Amino acid sequence: MAVKRYKRYEVEGDRAVLKNRHCPRCGPGVLMAAHKDRVACGKCGYTEFRK
Repeated sequence: MAVKRYKRYEVEGDRAVLKNRHCPRCGPGVLMAAHKDRVACGKCGYTEFRK
């Protein structure tokens, strides 16, 4: 049984692609948390609500 080590990446062919996006305020390196109804940055508090 394979152990999933990285939860924030998916493998597409020979590349690793991020599942979550970067925060537009904080920039690259700070990922936003994906919730049921929103995506939020834990560092600066930036939030986008989903419809």
